[in-house]
Amino acid sequence: MNFFRCALPLFAGLLFSVVALGDDWSGFRGPHGNGISSESGFPKSWSPDENIKWRTPLPEKGNGSPIVVGDKIFLLYAEDEGKKRSTLCFSRKDGSQLWKQTVEYNKVEETHKTNPYCPSTPASDGEHVYVWHRSAGMYCYDLDGKEIWHRDLGDFRHIWGGGSSPLIYKDLVIQLCGPGEKTFLAAFDKKTGENRWQSEIEPGGSASDKGRYIGSWATPVIINIDGQDQILCPYPTRVVSYHPKTGEVISYCTGLEREKSDLCYTSPMVGDDIAVILGGFKGPGFGLRLGGKGDTTETHRLWRVQQRNPQRIGSGVVLEGYLYMANADGPGSIECINIKTGVPTWVHKRSEDGPHWGSVVFADGVLYATGQNGTTTVFKPNPEKFEVLSINKLNEDCNATPALSNGEIFIRTWKALYCVSEKE
Repeated sequence: MNFFRCALPLFAGLLFSVVALGDDWSGFRGPHGNGISSESGFPKSWSPDENIKWRTPLPEKGNGSPIVVGDKIFLLYAEDEGKKRSTLCFSRKDGSQLWKQTVEYNKVEETHKTNPYCPSTPASDGEHVYVWHRSAGMYCYDLDGKEIWHRDLGDFRHIWGGGSSPLIYKDLVIQLCGPGEKTFLAAFDKKTGENRWQSEIEPGGSASDKGRYIGSWATPVIINIDGQDQILCPYPTRVVSYHPKTGEVISYCTGLEREKSDLCYTSPMVGDDIAVILGGFKGPGFGLRLGGKGDTTETHRLWRVQQRNPQRIGSGVVLEGYLYMANADGPGSIECINIKTGVPTWVHKRSEDGPHWGSVVFADGVLYATGQNGTTTVFKPNPEKFEVLSINKLNEDCNATPALSNGEIFIRTWKALYCVSEKE
């Protein structure tokens, strides 16, 4: 029997499986949690009348981003002041709704008007979709909408609501639970929902008697240091590295605390064994050389910028030693930061976009930054100057991050879900 003749179909099948999996945008900021797609062929210009494959109206506004799994798209939204929290599934082909699963929650939680209920992004392993509804619990569905399990994680209350999204690691679903009076990281068996481990409770709160605001809305990421996988999780005052299988603390670094608030909205942004951690509400930011054991603040923190920081909510993308960040300050701004020094190489005001709540994404040599007025600026990753390629307006409010998959861009505004595509 000719080995190569038999092996070729098998190899082709394996290659197809890898490519199909790679096409999925399976969680917040993509399959690797860094905002980067390895694919090409995405549109670089569009408008309401150009390169829109379909537009599906949404019943309520929301900040959670869409994910793409095969021929399906998933996102969250809420009705009746958060008393009904739903997972929606749409057809990638035409944007039609395939199914809806709603969780009833008979209490009204606090949140901010700019952060509607269900602000998280789902996550998928290709077989199931996992969603976190905060006080209403964590849920697992199969891709056809059948509930597999759910967990009650307790009450989480903060005057600004929530925002963290699930993270999948091998056979685990990992969730930063908070903000509120209690904040912790937990890992669950993704098949059964069984609690594998839970971290110690971090100091939290909605606001103290002195008006001090505390909270983390970040989504953790997986890093690899010297062949060891770790979970990097930002809390209100520090970032902590955990062993993913046991929850054991490996290291931590402080630097987000300040006089008026301890806040973090952005996920860790990692490149060249350096993590950039940025505080919220114009709080401090710092760069951290990854690795080490225990408190690494003195040994591994490379820089800390405390003053004159913009408001930062969405996360940026690290490319070749530079962080490209879209900020939520004033009219909005985009900047490029040297991750080794924390020094910006350029800052550009973006009145066309408005403030940025969504995160920056990268594909096929260009960066996409979507502002609150639904305008996406496409620009080159050039550390020397700001190079705009196109400015693309949808004219609808948007706080979500685009999802990139198989040459198409999926954008969730407060009114609709869009498929931006140059395909027939």
